[in-house]
Amino acid sequence: MPMSKLHVPDSFSDELARSIAEALHVSLVETCGVNPDDNFCLISKYAPSGMVVHPTFLGLRDQARTMVAEVTFLAGRTDAQKEMLYGDFRTRLAKLGVEPNNSIMFLVENQAIDWSFSAAGSVKSVMGDGSQTR
Repeated sequence: MPMSKLHVPDSFSDELARSIAEALHVSLVETCGVNPDDNFCLISKYAPSGMVVHPTFLGLRDQARTMVAEVTFLAGRTDAQKEMLYGDFRTRLAKLGVEPNNSIMFLVENQAIDWSFSAAGSVKSVMGDGSQTR
């Protein structure tokens, strides 16, 4: 049950941004065991002045074409799964014509108590320990 956020330059078309979101979801499903139906993503577009991205930190990148993928999900993935996610997503970006070096991804992990989708309360209180939704 991840919540993804994509931060992309406003020069990216809506279609490209949606394709990136779909690529991210497929990567999460295939590498991290995410339920295919658990697809939640917010897409934000920024003017060039709205994104400050270091052009050389851990590699060269084009600041005007750099995108950021932020994924929040329940804790429990292994380091190997996370590394596979990073690689798989960047492979999918390349297939979309997005230079993988112009992507930054970071993960935020939390617990079932930190999620609520309805008036019923947290995922933990609704589903027990929350282990059914990852």
